[in-house]
Amino acid sequence: MRVFIPSWCILTALIFISCESNSQKNEVPENQESESTHRIQVSSLSETKDFYTWTSDRIPLVSAHRGGPYPGFPENAIETFENVLEYTPAIIELDVAMTQDSVLVLMHDDDLDRTTNGTGKVNEVTYDYIQTLFLEDNEGKLTEFKVPTLEEALIWSNGKALLTVDIKRSVPFEKVVEEVRETESEAHAALISYTFPAAKKLNILAPELMLSVTIRNEEEIKRLEETGIPWDRVIAFTGVAERPKSFNEALHEKGVFTILGTLGNLDRSAVARGDELYLNFVNNGADILATDRPIEAAKAIQTLHPESSSKSKYFTHVD
Repeated sequence: MRVFIPSWCILTALIFISCESNSQKNEVPENQESESTHRIQVSSLSETKDFYTWTSDRIPLVSAHRGGPYPGFPENAIETFENVLEYTPAIIELDVAMTQDSVLVLMHDDDLDRTTNGTGKVNEVTYDYIQTLFLEDNEGKLTEFKVPTLEEALIWSNGKALLTVDIKRSVPFEKVVEEVRETESEAHAALISYTFPAAKKLNILAPELMLSVTIRNEEEIKRLEETGIPWDRVIAFTGVAERPKSFNEALHEKGVFTILGTLGNLDRSAVARGDELYLNFVNNGADILATDRPIEAAKAIQTLHPESSSKSKYFTHVD
Protein backbone atom coordinates (compact mmCIF):
# COMPACT_ATOMS: atom_id res chain seq x y z
CA MET A 1 0.00 0.00 0.00
CA ARG A 2 1.40 3.36 -0.97
CA VAL A 3 1.55 6.07 1.68
CA PHE A 4 0.95 9.64 0.54
CA ILE A 5 3.33 12.15 2.13
CA PRO A 6 2.31 15.79 1.65
CA SER A 7 4.89 17.90 -0.18
CA TRP A 8 5.03 20.37 2.69
CA CYS A 9 6.25 17.56 4.97
CA ILE A 10 9.04 16.69 2.57
CA LEU A 11 10.05 20.34 2.28
CA THR A 12 10.05 20.76 6.06
CA ALA A 13 12.22 17.65 6.45
CA LEU A 14 14.69 18.86 3.84
CA ILE A 15 14.97 22.24 5.52
CA PHE A 16 15.54 20.58 8.89
CA ILE A 17 18.25 18.30 7.46
CA SER A 18 19.94 21.23 5.73
CA CYS A 19 19.92 23.37 8.89
CA GLU A 20 21.16 20.49 11.00
CA SER A 21 23.99 19.84 8.53
CA ASN A 22 24.99 23.49 8.43
CA SER A 23 25.01 23.74 12.21
CA GLN A 24 27.55 20.95 12.37
CA LYS A 25 29.94 22.50 9.86
CA ASN A 26 33.05 24.15 11.17
CA GLU A 27 34.00 27.67 10.23
CA VAL A 28 35.65 28.22 6.87
CA PRO A 29 36.73 31.42 5.13
CA GLU A 30 33.94 33.65 3.87
CA ASN A 31 32.73 33.40 0.27
CA GLN A 32 33.80 29.76 0.02
CA GLU A 33 31.43 26.87 -0.63
CA SER A 34 32.25 23.24 0.08
CA GLU A 35 30.85 21.51 -2.99
CA SER A 36 33.52 19.21 -4.32
CA THR A 37 36.89 17.62 -3.77
CA HIS A 38 40.05 18.55 -5.63
CA ARG A 39 42.68 15.87 -6.09
CA ILE A 40 46.23 15.43 -7.31
CA GLN A 41 46.73 11.90 -8.60
CA VAL A 42 50.06 10.30 -9.45
CA SER A 43 50.25 6.55 -9.83
CA SER A 44 53.96 5.91 -10.24
CA LEU A 45 57.35 7.36 -9.41
CA SER A 46 57.82 8.32 -13.05
CA GLU A 47 54.64 10.38 -12.90
CA THR A 48 55.81 11.97 -9.65
CA LYS A 49 59.10 12.91 -11.26
CA ASP A 50 57.22 14.39 -14.22
CA PHE A 51 54.85 16.29 -11.95
CA TYR A 52 57.71 17.91 -10.01
CA THR A 53 59.84 18.67 -13.06
CA TRP A 54 59.52 22.41 -13.63
CA THR A 55 58.02 23.56 -16.90
CA SER A 56 56.90 27.02 -17.92
CA ASP A 57 53.30 25.79 -18.05
CA ARG A 58 53.35 24.48 -14.49
CA ILE A 59 50.28 25.07 -12.33
CA PRO A 60 51.08 27.09 -9.17
CA LEU A 61 50.03 25.30 -6.00
CA VAL A 62 49.64 25.66 -2.27
CA SER A 63 51.16 23.44 0.39
CA ALA A 64 48.98 23.31 3.49
CA HIS A 65 51.30 23.82 6.47
CA ARG A 66 50.53 21.26 9.19
CA GLY A 67 47.64 20.17 6.99
CA GLY A 68 45.90 23.56 6.82
CA PRO A 69 44.19 24.07 10.20
CA TYR A 70 41.15 26.34 10.43
CA PRO A 71 38.67 26.92 13.26
CA GLY A 72 37.16 23.53 14.05
CA PHE A 73 39.86 21.74 12.08
CA PRO A 74 43.02 20.96 14.11
CA GLU A 75 46.47 20.67 12.64
CA ASN A 76 47.73 17.27 11.47
CA ALA A 77 44.26 15.72 11.23
CA ILE A 78 42.94 13.82 8.23
CA GLU A 79 39.62 15.66 8.53
CA THR A 80 41.57 18.92 8.19
CA PHE A 81 43.26 17.65 5.03
CA GLU A 82 39.84 16.77 3.62
CA ASN A 83 38.57 20.26 4.41
CA VAL A 84 41.37 21.89 2.41
CA LEU A 85 40.70 19.61 -0.56
CA GLU A 86 37.10 20.79 -0.62
CA TYR A 87 38.44 24.12 -1.90
CA THR A 88 41.68 23.45 -3.75
CA PRO A 89 44.10 20.76 -4.85
CA ALA A 90 47.01 20.88 -2.45
CA ILE A 91 50.20 19.42 -1.19
CA ILE A 92 49.69 18.45 2.44
CA GLU A 93 52.62 19.09 4.77
CA LEU A 94 52.42 16.98 7.92
CA ASP A 95 54.58 16.27 10.97
CA VAL A 96 55.62 12.85 12.23
CA ALA A 97 56.50 11.97 15.82
CA MET A 98 56.99 8.57 17.50
CA THR A 99 55.40 7.16 20.63
CA GLN A 100 57.18 5.30 23.40
CA ASP A 101 56.17 2.01 21.75
CA SER A 102 57.49 3.12 18.33
CA VAL A 103 54.22 3.99 16.59
CA LEU A 104 54.52 6.89 14.11
CA VAL A 105 51.80 9.48 14.67
CA LEU A 106 51.04 12.92 13.27
CA MET A 107 52.13 15.52 15.81
CA HIS A 108 54.15 18.71 15.50
CA ASP A 109 55.07 19.37 19.12
CA ASP A 110 57.20 17.20 21.38
CA ASP A 111 54.38 17.15 23.90
CA LEU A 112 50.61 16.69 23.67
CA ASP A 113 49.39 19.67 25.68
CA ARG A 114 48.79 22.27 22.96
CA THR A 115 47.02 20.15 20.35
CA THR A 116 45.16 17.50 22.37
CA ASN A 117 43.29 17.06 25.63
CA GLY A 118 46.17 14.93 26.89
CA THR A 119 49.47 15.67 28.60
CA GLY A 120 53.01 14.40 28.43
CA LYS A 121 55.66 14.01 25.78
CA VAL A 122 54.79 12.00 22.69
CA ASN A 123 57.86 9.79 23.01
CA GLU A 124 57.06 9.04 26.66
CA VAL A 125 53.48 7.80 26.20
CA THR A 126 52.08 4.74 24.45
CA TYR A 127 49.94 4.69 21.35
CA ASP A 128 47.13 3.19 23.44
CA TYR A 129 47.12 6.39 25.50
CA ILE A 130 47.14 8.61 22.42
CA GLN A 131 44.16 6.71 21.06
CA THR A 132 42.12 7.91 24.04
CA LEU A 133 42.73 11.58 23.18
CA PHE A 134 40.96 14.13 21.01
CA LEU A 135 42.56 16.91 19.02
CA GLU A 136 42.09 20.61 19.77
CA ASP A 137 42.08 23.28 17.07
CA ASN A 138 44.43 26.25 17.13
CA GLU A 139 41.95 28.23 19.21
CA GLY A 140 41.94 25.55 21.91
CA LYS A 141 38.52 24.17 21.01
CA LEU A 142 38.17 20.43 21.54
CA THR A 143 37.09 18.51 18.43
CA GLU A 144 35.89 14.96 17.86
CA PHE A 145 38.94 14.16 15.74
CA LYS A 146 41.63 11.67 16.75
CA VAL A 147 45.42 11.71 16.35
CA PRO A 148 46.15 9.85 13.08
CA THR A 149 49.04 7.52 12.50
CA LEU A 150 51.43 8.13 9.63
CA GLU A 151 50.18 4.89 8.10
CA GLU A 152 46.60 6.18 8.10
CA ALA A 153 47.67 9.45 6.49
CA LEU A 154 49.70 7.70 3.80
CA ILE A 155 46.82 5.40 2.90
CA TRP A 156 44.35 8.31 2.90
CA SER A 157 46.49 10.45 0.58
CA ASN A 158 46.76 7.89 -2.21
CA GLY A 159 44.94 9.37 -5.22
CA LYS A 160 43.98 12.51 -3.30
CA ALA A 161 46.99 14.65 -2.44
CA LEU A 162 50.75 14.77 -2.44
CA LEU A 163 52.42 14.78 0.97
CA THR A 164 55.57 16.34 2.32
CA VAL A 165 56.59 14.56 5.49
CA ASP A 166 58.35 16.58 8.21
CA ILE A 167 60.24 14.11 10.39
CA LYS A 168 60.74 15.17 14.01
CA ARG A 169 64.24 14.83 15.47
CA SER A 170 63.41 11.86 17.68
CA VAL A 171 62.12 9.80 14.74
CA PRO A 172 64.51 7.47 12.90
CA PHE A 173 64.50 8.13 9.16
CA GLU A 174 64.48 4.37 8.63
CA LYS A 175 61.09 4.02 10.33
CA VAL A 176 59.49 6.61 8.07
CA VAL A 177 60.98 5.13 4.91
CA GLU A 178 59.79 1.68 5.98
CA GLU A 179 56.24 2.96 6.48
CA VAL A 180 56.22 4.72 3.11
CA ARG A 181 57.33 1.55 1.38
CA GLU A 182 54.98 -0.76 3.31
CA THR A 183 51.99 1.37 2.31
CA GLU A 184 53.28 1.69 -1.28
CA SER A 185 53.24 5.47 -0.94
CA GLU A 186 56.49 6.22 -2.74
CA ALA A 187 54.74 8.12 -5.53
CA HIS A 188 52.89 10.58 -3.31
CA ALA A 189 55.11 11.07 -0.24
CA ALA A 190 58.15 13.35 -0.34
CA LEU A 191 60.44 13.64 2.68
CA ILE A 192 61.52 16.96 4.17
CA SER A 193 65.12 17.64 5.18
CA TYR A 194 66.51 20.84 6.70
CA THR A 195 70.21 20.08 6.39
CA PHE A 196 72.36 18.67 3.62
CA PRO A 197 73.66 15.76 5.75
CA ALA A 198 70.04 14.81 6.47
CA ALA A 199 69.14 15.08 2.80
CA LYS A 200 72.11 12.92 1.85
CA LYS A 201 71.17 10.27 4.42
CA LEU A 202 67.57 10.18 3.21
CA ASN A 203 68.73 9.86 -0.38
CA ILE A 204 70.96 6.90 0.54
CA LEU A 205 68.10 5.23 2.43
CA ALA A 206 65.49 5.89 -0.25
CA PRO A 207 66.98 7.08 -3.54
CA GLU A 208 63.60 6.68 -5.23
CA LEU A 209 61.81 9.27 -3.09
CA MET A 210 61.39 12.97 -3.73
CA LEU A 211 63.08 15.22 -1.16
CA SER A 212 62.14 18.70 -0.07
CA VAL A 213 65.51 20.34 0.60
CA THR A 214 66.16 23.83 1.97
CA ILE A 215 68.01 25.81 -0.73
CA ARG A 216 68.04 29.56 -0.16
CA ASN A 217 71.03 30.91 -2.09
CA GLU A 218 73.69 30.12 -4.68
CA GLU A 219 76.00 28.64 -2.05
CA GLU A 220 73.33 26.14 -1.05
CA ILE A 221 72.81 25.20 -4.70
CA LYS A 222 76.48 24.21 -4.76
CA ARG A 223 76.18 22.32 -1.49
CA LEU A 224 73.23 20.34 -2.82
CA GLU A 225 75.25 19.37 -5.87
CA GLU A 226 78.08 18.19 -3.62
CA THR A 227 75.73 15.70 -1.95
CA GLY A 228 75.29 13.83 -5.21
CA ILE A 229 71.48 13.98 -4.94
CA PRO A 230 70.03 14.22 -8.47
CA TRP A 231 68.13 17.43 -9.18
CA ASP A 232 65.18 15.39 -10.47
CA ARG A 233 64.63 14.15 -6.91
CA VAL A 234 64.66 17.65 -5.36
CA ILE A 235 61.94 20.14 -4.49
CA ALA A 236 63.63 23.35 -3.32
CA PHE A 237 62.29 24.98 -0.17
CA THR A 238 63.61 28.53 -0.53
CA GLY A 239 62.85 29.66 3.03
CA VAL A 240 60.33 32.02 4.57
CA ALA A 241 61.53 35.20 2.86
CA GLU A 242 61.24 36.08 -0.81
CA ARG A 243 64.24 35.28 -2.97
CA PRO A 244 65.36 37.22 -6.04
CA LYS A 245 63.55 36.23 -9.21
CA SER A 246 66.91 35.38 -10.77
CA PHE A 247 67.56 32.82 -8.02
CA ASN A 248 64.21 31.13 -8.61
CA GLU A 249 64.96 31.09 -12.33
CA ALA A 250 68.32 29.42 -11.66
CA LEU A 251 66.47 26.59 -9.92
CA HIS A 252 63.90 26.44 -12.73
CA GLU A 253 66.73 25.98 -15.22
CA LYS A 254 67.62 22.81 -13.33
CA GLY A 255 64.01 21.65 -13.63
CA VAL A 256 63.31 22.22 -9.94
CA PHE A 257 60.10 23.43 -8.34
CA THR A 258 60.46 26.14 -5.69
CA ILE A 259 58.50 26.22 -2.44
CA LEU A 260 58.25 29.62 -0.76
CA GLY A 261 57.27 29.51 2.91
CA THR A 262 54.67 32.25 3.29
CA LEU A 263 53.73 30.83 6.69
CA GLY A 264 54.39 33.47 9.32
CA ASN A 265 55.36 36.97 8.21
CA LEU A 266 54.37 36.71 4.54
CA ASP A 267 50.93 35.30 5.39
CA ARG A 268 50.44 38.11 7.90
CA SER A 269 51.44 40.62 5.22
CA ALA A 270 48.79 39.16 2.93
CA VAL A 271 46.17 39.55 5.65
CA ALA A 272 47.16 43.17 6.19
CA ARG A 273 47.72 44.19 2.57
CA GLY A 274 45.42 41.88 0.66
CA ASP A 275 45.61 38.36 -0.72
CA GLU A 276 46.75 39.72 -4.09
CA LEU A 277 50.20 39.61 -2.50
CA TYR A 278 50.25 35.87 -3.18
CA LEU A 279 50.18 36.62 -6.90
CA ASN A 280 53.37 38.64 -6.53
CA PHE A 281 55.13 35.69 -4.90
CA VAL A 282 54.20 33.41 -7.79
CA ASN A 283 55.07 35.99 -10.42
CA ASN A 284 58.46 36.29 -8.73
CA GLY A 285 59.12 32.60 -9.30
CA ALA A 286 57.53 30.69 -6.42
CA ASP A 287 55.81 27.56 -7.71
CA ILE A 288 54.37 26.29 -4.42
CA LEU A 289 53.28 28.48 -1.51
CA ALA A 290 53.72 26.74 1.85
CA THR A 291 51.08 28.59 3.82
CA ASP A 292 48.93 28.66 6.93
CA ARG A 293 46.17 30.06 4.70
CA PRO A 294 45.93 27.50 1.89
CA ILE A 295 42.31 28.20 0.97
CA GLU A 296 42.78 31.95 0.66
CA ALA A 297 46.16 31.69 -1.08
CA ALA A 298 44.85 29.15 -3.59
CA LYS A 299 41.89 31.35 -4.45
CA ALA A 300 44.20 34.34 -4.96
CA ILE A 301 46.53 32.57 -7.41
CA GLN A 302 43.82 30.88 -9.49
CA THR A 303 44.12 33.62 -12.10
CA LEU A 304 47.71 32.53 -12.74
CA HIS A 305 46.75 29.03 -13.82
CA PRO A 306 47.66 28.53 -17.50
CA GLU A 307 44.84 27.87 -19.94
CA SER A 308 46.46 24.55 -20.78
CA SER A 309 49.24 22.71 -18.99
CA SER A 310 51.20 19.49 -19.34
CA LYS A 311 50.49 19.05 -15.60
CA SER A 312 46.69 19.16 -15.96
CA LYS A 313 46.46 15.38 -16.31
CA TYR A 314 47.37 15.02 -12.64
CA PHE A 315 44.54 17.22 -11.37
CA THR A 316 41.01 15.94 -10.85
CA HIS A 317 37.88 17.77 -9.71
CA VAL A 318 35.44 15.32 -8.12
CA ASP A 319 31.84 16.45 -7.53
